[in-house]
Amino acid sequence: MELLLIIALILFGVLFLVAELVLLPGVSVGGILSLICFGSSIYMAFHELGTEAGITATLVCLVLAAAATVLSLRSKTWQRFSLRQKIASSSMPAPAEENIRPGDRGVTLSRLAPAGKIEIQGRIYEARSLDSYVDPRTPVEVVGFENFTIIVKTVTE
Repeated sequence: MELLLIIALILFGVLFLVAELVLLPGVSVGGILSLICFGSSIYMAFHELGTEAGITATLVCLVLAAAATVLSLRSKTWQRFSLRQKIASSSMPAPAEENIRPGDRGVTLSRLAPAGKIEIQGRIYEARSLDSYVDPRTPVEVVGFENFTIIVKTVTE
């Protein structure tokens, strides 16, 4: 029964050590629990099973801790769990440049102070005015683009 408990403590020590190295970097709960498990298993081995078992438990703890540390810190170990799929999509809307060209005309839907909504060719876009303020329902002309925003100026006829 003591031998099974010693083996279980060593295995839990390795588990806590790996958790400390991978999930909880720094000296925290995982490292402390790992030291407690290793220390308890070594103490029990010396106390319950004798000197030879204690030395064996100490060596097993050292070898397993070293192996767990090396395997946990290798980059190839965790590449198996990492995302390999490339994300080709974007959360940004399609640029207005595809449908709208400089010189196209539209009308403001809201006040451009200096940004607001405009309607061009039946579609609504975010726009920014070259002029300081443009009132709603004012004719505007596209003069350029900047960061998915249409730059407009008022049309004077």
